[in-house]
Amino acid sequence: MLYFVATPIGNLEEITYRAVEVLRSVHLIAAEDTRHTAILLAKHGISTKTVAYHKFNERQTVDGLIELLKSGKDIAVVSDAGMPTVSDPGHVLIDEAVKHGIPFTAVSGACAAIDALVLSGLPTRAFTVLGFLPEKNIDRQRYIEPYKLCPSTLVFYSAVHDIKKDLEFLYKELGARRVAVCREMTKMFETVTRGVLGEELDIVEKGEFVIVAEGYDGRSKLNDLSVEEHLKHYIGTGLSKNDAIKKVAFDRRVAKSEIYKLAVDMEF
Repeated sequence: MLYFVATPIGNLEEITYRAVEVLRSVHLIAAEDTRHTAILLAKHGISTKTVAYHKFNERQTVDGLIELLKSGKDIAVVSDAGMPTVSDPGHVLIDEAVKHGIPFTAVSGACAAIDALVLSGLPTRAFTVLGFLPEKNIDRQRYIEPYKLCPSTLVFYSAVHDIKKDLEFLYKELGARRVAVCREMTKMFETVTRGVLGEELDIVEKGEFVIVAEGYDGRSKLNDLSVEEHLKHYIGTGLSKNDAIKKVAFDRRVAKSEIYKLAVDMEF
């Protein structure tokens, strides 16, 4: 059996009884960073052998792991924190396990995205986890484009050296939406800073961050214009006066009659 085991995102006590038992019982633990994982294993008295399995050796390592699984060995996969494969290594191994008919399961536990979503105070009914933004700006723009009009809450991971750049980028691309910046979750200095993208947020630039941004609420950016300017914009695109009234009413979520009253005396 192949296990994908969630590990603590900060506080080492936040691990399930089942996860500890699995890590004790398997033949091998494939760890993103064996030194980091050694601290967790020592804390819970686990002496299982570990092997490095990270994004730089994932494809070279996967064949050996598959052969061990085929021979009847049980293997657990862990990342440095949270659930493996969620912005962490693991998916290559899942692909191969499916291809070879090897059973695998997830051992539940901490996930930074879920914790941050709860702490953010933003809607939790639907959410999209986008992980870390790409490094290059052109790649960032291509990555974020499909999600600009996504109505679900958006969750991003951010490293300490990227947090300000990421917030500035998200403001530029998403506009002035509500946002929460969660830092050092489950640790002694856990903080949640809530505000609006584009505002100056009081953030201590230490530790690991999760950014939770409000989803698109259906408002057109044209709503920042006056009603008159809004109407003129649509008429300038070739729409009739009546069609422009319908569009403005839809954008602003008001009755057409309200917009019509304002448009009656306007000159176009």
